[in-house]
Amino acid sequence: MSARVERVNERLPEAGVDVMLVTELINVRYLTGYTGSNGIALIGADRAEFVTDFRYVEQAEQEVDPAFGRHRAAQDLLDAVDEMLPAGPLRLGFEDAHVSVRAHASLRELLPERVELVGVTDLVESLRAVKEPEEVARIRAATELADTALESLLTEGLAGRSERDLALALELRMRELGASGPSFEPIVAGGPHGALPHAQPREERVERGELVVLDWGARLDGYCSDCTRTVATGEPGEEARAVYDLVLQAQLAGLEEIRSGCGGRELDAIARSAIASGGHGEQFGHGLGHGVGLDVHEAPRLSQRSDDVLAAGNVVTVEPGVYLPGRFGVRIEDLVVVGEEGPDVLTRITKELILTD
Repeated sequence: MSARVERVNERLPEAGVDVMLVTELINVRYLTGYTGSNGIALIGADRAEFVTDFRYVEQAEQEVDPAFGRHRAAQDLLDAVDEMLPAGPLRLGFEDAHVSVRAHASLRELLPERVELVGVTDLVESLRAVKEPEEVARIRAATELADTALESLLTEGLAGRSERDLALALELRMRELGASGPSFEPIVAGGPHGALPHAQPREERVERGELVVLDWGARLDGYCSDCTRTVATGEPGEEARAVYDLVLQAQLAGLEEIRSGCGGRELDAIARSAIASGGHGEQFGHGLGHGVGLDVHEAPRLSQRSDDVLAAGNVVTVEPGVYLPGRFGVRIEDLVVVGEEGPDVLTRITKELILTD
């Protein structure tokens, strides 16, 4: 944790601030180790402070890294900020993507005029994007757990069960295997419902002879996994197989080019071009992928509008899809660690079309 604090300090001059106020809880956890629901951190060249309320004092004693001084606020955590700041004029950075207008106004009212508030974007998030070896190990373990849960579900068969029942069974199996929960609400979408990229499981039963999109992930030791497989409950037909093969080829083409130095926009274009060449460019409407870590959607982004450049240690999804309204959808997604020379694919479930009951 202390090394992460040092990396924040190294970036403060570039951000144009003297001290950084961190209020986004995932960022607070990354920097301090704290897992509670109310806490803030203050980081500067000569200070690292953590503040929580009465409910979490004992938890903070157990979790917060010793590099941080620990403080208890009487009411609003922001009330404690002024007394922890150094004397004299200073520029205090705040996370402009996470601080509400009301919180900003409250902070401005609490602080003396000598303190200038400066919005800072993605300072901690950019550090989180490059995973340390221990973080990769946790994501790998979460991925293995999620893979095992799906394999268990498939052995029980899908046809005749409701999408909602299947989603609940998948989540329960992940918890039984040790996950604290899913990293997001699982998607189970059969037949035409699979044409909705973010379909919500329904009470409708999965039929035989259709494609089923399953998108799921586990949260383990705070870290997330994310995977999608499209399977078939019996023979899905020639068109469905052709679209599946097209999406698979696009996914493999994107995977092949993943390495440090590649741009998110360029990688997206590789997979998008493959799908367009198969006549389904208009049916691939989302980005190719995103970062995964403490949050299931984080930097970097692989999309048509991304300016991100991949670095060794990024963990990203590669998930092209084709969605044909009223008919079916296909998405294939792997979770990948970016290396200097290529990808380390964490997902181990086969990408050959699975035919299940």
